[in-house]
Amino acid sequence: MRLIGFILEDGFQVMGLAALSAFEFANIALDREAYRVTVMSEAGGPVRTSLGMVVETARFDEPPDTLMVLGQLLPQPPSPGLRAFLGRCAAGSRRVAGVCTGAFALAAAGLLDGRSATTHWGHARRLQQLYPDVRVDEDRIFIRDGNIWTSAGMSAAIDLTLALIEDDHGTEISRAVARNLVVYHRRPGGQSQFSALLDLEPRSDRVRRALVYAKEHLRNPLSVEELAEAASLSPRQFSRVFREETGQSPAKAVERLRLEAAKAMIEDARHPMDVVARETGFADRDRMRRAFLRAYGQPPQSLRRSLRHIEWDDEADAA
Repeated sequence: MRLIGFILEDGFQVMGLAALSAFEFANIALDREAYRVTVMSEAGGPVRTSLGMVVETARFDEPPDTLMVLGQLLPQPPSPGLRAFLGRCAAGSRRVAGVCTGAFALAAAGLLDGRSATTHWGHARRLQQLYPDVRVDEDRIFIRDGNIWTSAGMSAAIDLTLALIEDDHGTEISRAVARNLVVYHRRPGGQSQFSALLDLEPRSDRVRRALVYAKEHLRNPLSVEELAEAASLSPRQFSRVFREETGQSPAKAVERLRLEAAKAMIEDARHPMDVVARETGFADRDRMRRAFLRAYGQPPQSLRRSLRHIEWDDEADAA
């Protein structure tokens, strides 16, 4: 049985507690108490969320197997006592994780010096300014650097926890937990915090409906006529309205959706490039390669190689 400790400070963001459910469902999937979870604070007793609700906590004592520091809505410097405890956990815990702005507490305690880390994109530049010795990557869902893990904000707490469970018990258990949580099996750590659908931000339901249709039917040709039908508009009217609302052509938006899906499949590392190209609607590897060069300045093979290097580094750190 592994003890999971959640450090809470006044003003912590309540969505980080969603990670608790992932460990609960891991116990169910394994049919045993593989994890025991406790919420902790420096003094113990009630801790207020950023919404004003109160969570009762135990006073932290010995380093747990895995320590997770939940981020505050507005991160504040940790107390000397918390910094000292984080230092003890860096040496005594198997893993330490900063969820969302929890990375600020880890950085203040020196745990991120010389390491790669991420946090909520809205706070990433401040983290880099305050702690220049940290290699901040503001566009990652989560990052593992040795025994230190950090995640982006909000729902990324679940992605991080699923990755921790997969690290302990393998893909099938983590996938079973994701199914019970009714979420996608965890997004790869390298996946962008940003979504093409969110970034396009169409104003009307019709254009939004066409984009959702495109994302769900990437293997289709997705011509203007097909998208216009999904939006219940004429092709000419659809092209005009689409450009007015998104600032780009339907073809360019579809390519962004295909690239996002292809990048996620490549990061998953389970599919040959031909399959990735076919499933995301590029038809062949050459077309996909040209699209990657336009968007990212490198071919998809370079992305896969870089991910392999990260995996090798993680394996070396674990050894």
